Amino acid sequence: MNPYIICLGKSTLDRIWPLPELPTSGGKYRARDYLELGGGMAATAAVTVARLGARAAFCGRAGDDRSGHAMLDELAGYGVDVSRFRLFRGARSSVSGILVNEEGERMIINFPGAGIPEDAEWLDLDEVSSAGAVLIDVRWKEGGIAICQKARALGIPTIMDGEAADADIFEALLPLVDHAIFSVQGLRSFGGGKSGNPMQLLQKVRSYGCHIAAVTMGPQGCLWLDDSGPSHQPAFAVEVIDTTGAGDVFHGAYALALAEGRGVESAMRFASGVAALKCTHHGGRAGIPTRQEVDAFLARQSH
Repeated sequence: MNPYIICLGKSTLDRIWPLPELPTSGGKYRARDYLELGGGMAATAAVTVARLGARAAFCGRAGDDRSGHAMLDELAGYGVDVSRFRLFRGARSSVSGILVNEEGERMIINFPGAGIPEDAEWLDLDEVSSAGAVLIDVRWKEGGIAICQKARALGIPTIMDGEAADADIFEALLPLVDHAIFSVQGLRSFGGGKSGNPMQLLQKVRSYGCHIAAVTMGPQGCLWLDDSGPSHQPAFAVEVIDTTGAGDVFHGAYALALAEGRGVESAMRFASGVAALKCTHHGGRAGIPTRQEVDAFLARQSH
């Protein structure tokens, strides 16, 4: 079986500067390196699926500019199907500047792009019937609604990458997804900007109709809530170099695990292992492990 995963949402171009320490004030700072790599939640999830040996397609939008073509070419280079990644003439692509310190913590400044149409009528949804899972992020509401409605009608699992977003986006997408996995910041955004009790917020997420509501918490692991109650997957101990893209990688690996027929607990463990290994390298995609590396790593954790 070679699962097919469709990922829809955000693609951005990441410009990364590794620094000894993150700046705390204005001034001039010297970077130890410079990297220019594709990023974005759903796009990086698609690369993760491809790196793990499965078939991946990315549905998204960008400008018909240098950054847009760089993103498209990189995704294609990883083996991702980019036939539904549309570059719009006259639009400007999303670009991020990322500062990373020696502990792997990062500071991200994002330009979300400009002039990119929100309309999703151009999407060809016929391929959804061939997918083992559909993953969306919160950066393209219209596209997310269209593809999740199609997947829901076909009984195909839907997964949402829950990052910070306006309330109307959560209200539109959550009733259409089976698995909503938030970052800590995303869950706080869902709760109206207040920290709140994670379990209470996850219960509220489930009230929209999601079967699984989860939050990834970095070194604290992943907490999720389903019909059986709360569960927790501890984080794996690794030498962290760069956490950029770790959440996106987690989501891609989780979607693949579901498409392979794994249960939620097994999918959480698999996704945690993939994300942990990614954190041992710089860049949101350069450090994504192969399937063989993940299987070997998880086998070692069992002893």
